[in-house]
Amino acid sequence: MEKLKNTPTLRFPEFKEEWELKKLGKIAKVSSGGTPSRAKPSYWDGDIPWVSTTLIDFNTILESNELITNDGLANSSAKLFPKGTLLMAMYGQGKTRGKVAILGIEATTNQACGAITPNNDKLNELFLFQNLAGRYDEIRDLSNQGGQENLSGEIIKNILITLPTLPEQQKIATFLKAVDEKLQALKQKKSFLEQYKKGVMQQIFSQELRFKDDNGNAFAEWEEKKVKDIFVVTRGNVLSMTLVSENQDNNNFYPVYSSQTKKNGLSGYYNTFLFEDCITWTTDGAGAGDVNFRKGKFYCTNVCGVLKSDKGYANVFVAEILNSISRKYVSYVGNPKLMNNVMAEISISIPTSIEEQTKIANFLSTIDEKINHCQAQITSTEVWKKGLLQGMFV
Repeated sequence: MEKLKNTPTLRFPEFKEEWELKKLGKIAKVSSGGTPSRAKPSYWDGDIPWVSTTLIDFNTILESNELITNDGLANSSAKLFPKGTLLMAMYGQGKTRGKVAILGIEATTNQACGAITPNNDKLNELFLFQNLAGRYDEIRDLSNQGGQENLSGEIIKNILITLPTLPEQQKIATFLKAVDEKLQALKQKKSFLEQYKKGVMQQIFSQELRFKDDNGNAFAEWEEKKVKDIFVVTRGNVLSMTLVSENQDNNNFYPVYSSQTKKNGLSGYYNTFLFEDCITWTTDGAGAGDVNFRKGKFYCTNVCGVLKSDKGYANVFVAEILNSISRKYVSYVGNPKLMNNVMAEISISIPTSIEEQTKIANFLSTIDEKINHCQAQITSTEVWKKGLLQGMFV
């Protein structure tokens, strides 16, 4: 049997028809909005939502940060778009250009938003949303070349869309919407856990919440200590990143931490370690003052300060206390810095009992494990969805 052209590798079995290739402008109306004059107060603070590209982030837009009046709508190039309209950021800061969203409300937009209204007898808006969202990098590359790389209404109209019949579009859209809802639920769960941890830490740090020993007795009062009184204050060594492996293996087993802000400071893996069970902080750069407890053996670079203790003070709890106040001590003259001599003089209030510190640290670690598990599920689901988008579209 001859294989049909223009069909995806992943497909619901009840559909057999070949997909069609169309220019977006042939199956949807493409336009843009406008901005009422800021010099006219009567044009603003009305009851008509006005959307800018900052709200476009592969999402459904249910509210806007700004509102315009009927006068503002009538006396500008702003247009009122119906619910279900797709918005594409034609230009904007950083990674904004090429992002898409769906209007979940009637709204106007500024001129940086391309508004795409599908012909309902040809194109399902949720199918189109998933299609365009999965082609973000490709669409960004279509931008005009020059001083500013922008998209335009004409470029959007010429985007090629391969599409099946409406029933198949609807089934694909419904399936992917369920995946998105699962992702959103996981992100909300993670956000809840993070907020819960933040609230609990505030209670612990203020001593509103206290732990008891194994016999049910209260621990002794907390004491004020300087970092230098309970830690050896040192820092990591210079290490060429060319020697660091991106992935962990038998030869490069030990994590390497640096000043990078991604992956909790993890730069990769190396064949030896410098420290074990210590607290680190970023001494230089955008992440200056970021404090973390590093469990196990690890290597860190020279832009990491290190707090060592052989008495148990290096734990999650003390790291969290320091992280809650450390940025107040960062110098922002030139490149942000929090150097060893400054960190050494920081005072913190901590339990005198290592047992109480351990109880608190274990409690916080349990919450962190739940947050990390949630993040792992989010990452796994995002990878799965990316594979679905590649397989379910042409």
